[in-house]
Amino acid sequence: MRSYVLVLLAAILLASCARPPQFDVVLRNGQICDGSGSPCVAGGVAINGDSIAKTGDVNADLGRTDIDVHGQVIAPGFINMMSGETGLFADGRGLSDLTQGVTLEIFGEGESMGPLNDSMRAEEEKMQGDFHYPITWHTLAEGLDTLVKHGVSPNVASFIGAATPRVYVLGRANRAPTAAELDQMRALTEKAMQDGALGIASALIYAPGNYAQTGELTALAQVAAKYKGIYISHMRSEGDHEKDAINELLTIARTARIPAEIYHLKISGAKNWVHEPEVIAQIEAAQAEGLKITADMYTYPAGATGLDGAMPPWVQAGGLEEWRKRLQDPAIRKRVKAEMATGTTYDDLFAAAESPDKILLVGFKSEKLKPLTGKTLGEVARMRHSSPEDTAMDLVIEDDSRVETVYFLMSEDNIKKQIVLPWVSFAADSEPEGVDGVFLKSSTHPRTFGNFVRVYARYVRDEKLLSVAEAVRKMTSLPAANLGIERRGMLKPGYFADVAVFNPATIQDHATFEKPRQLSTGVSEVFVNGTEVIHNGQHTGAKPGRVVQRARI
Repeated sequence: MRSYVLVLLAAILLASCARPPQFDVVLRNGQICDGSGSPCVAGGVAINGDSIAKTGDVNADLGRTDIDVHGQVIAPGFINMMSGETGLFADGRGLSDLTQGVTLEIFGEGESMGPLNDSMRAEEEKMQGDFHYPITWHTLAEGLDTLVKHGVSPNVASFIGAATPRVYVLGRANRAPTAAELDQMRALTEKAMQDGALGIASALIYAPGNYAQTGELTALAQVAAKYKGIYISHMRSEGDHEKDAINELLTIARTARIPAEIYHLKISGAKNWVHEPEVIAQIEAAQAEGLKITADMYTYPAGATGLDGAMPPWVQAGGLEEWRKRLQDPAIRKRVKAEMATGTTYDDLFAAAESPDKILLVGFKSEKLKPLTGKTLGEVARMRHSSPEDTAMDLVIEDDSRVETVYFLMSEDNIKKQIVLPWVSFAADSEPEGVDGVFLKSSTHPRTFGNFVRVYARYVRDEKLLSVAEAVRKMTSLPAANLGIERRGMLKPGYFADVAVFNPATIQDHATFEKPRQLSTGVSEVFVNGTEVIHNGQHTGAKPGRVVQRARI
């Protein structure tokens, strides 16, 4: 009898071994956080082709690739609400984000890859820094397609930047468009929306975006609204006049009848930090009124941009060449210096930082100036026996660039207040980068390498402000729904197989302001459109990224 049972068991085992796999990939023995915010549950995920075929009990299922994740979280891939394309042209792997579980990069803050005329293409190529690539396209859709053909691991999508049709029609002049010119701008916006842009995006502290008045932005937002897009904005002020800036965003949302999102919600400048509850209340009052208002944020008390954020918009009119010429005029320098010191006429990051030693220089074009990378503006000013304001102006002139800069402006307490808000998602405000090659010629902000993982390591595990499931929702289904993207952001049969697997007990960001170019750890597997791009924490060489578009109406 015993021998009979052994033979029977052997036959069953052989039969099961002979059974062909039903799925391309099976991830088993995990905790499924499906993106909805519901508690994570034990189970697995099966993938066929580029889509999720099954979630839940996969114990009896076989995959051609079969991975036991040993109790790790299986989640939808994360969405970076504010990214950029240059780093992906340099290295299509996008390691800084991909190793954090990011599978979709969103471009277009203020200015976008298109539409471009020939003079804009030439200007964009001239402005490139350490990495140079030809700009061969004209439309936004062509630009995204070019990037994907170049080969990228994550998916990509984009807004049309509100300043891009403005520059296309007006150049970098600081004036309002005529009615005919505004019609041209609206037509360019409509073409981008027809091609699948996510909506219209403005950056209103930077020239030439800040030359646009509310009516112009509303007119472009009305075009985006026709196609169920959204309006998203780096507002006109994130400091002294933030409540006025929010009112402008709400006015555009009401008038254009469009959902609106605030880029990287923050309050800059120590004297303004106490206004955080008022800002949150202002947004939630608009939500109660029926407006669809959301926001995104990064998880660090410092922002990063350029020295253009430290100088008044009027001196930058006409673009970089005109800006540099004006900065060489003694009378103009005197006026700029006075305005930088007071910050009363614009959203001045120089004044908001309160000290030049809170302004970190992280990126230069000039080989001569690269040794200054990692020093503060205060340090360089003292080295040169010059004022910080004059030093900032001189660096722009000498480097023939805006000079990449980190500003320490925000409060950790306010970060904690924002991170728990159910309507706030996450944005690195940084493009994906690598750890070698051309990337070693400059520094960066640690958010480039740690923004998403930091949420789990610090605010979920260490400080217990969020559950794992809620953090996953805020990185997946929330931004996907806000952007109008279908079949992404959830683990559901029929959805695209963008998947991240991570260990919440060991996931960790390592990037610091002193050493920012350090990859995060704890994300073991990442799939993009069903293809594994990270295995055991290492890149596989695969580049299956696609262009993602807003849902068609």
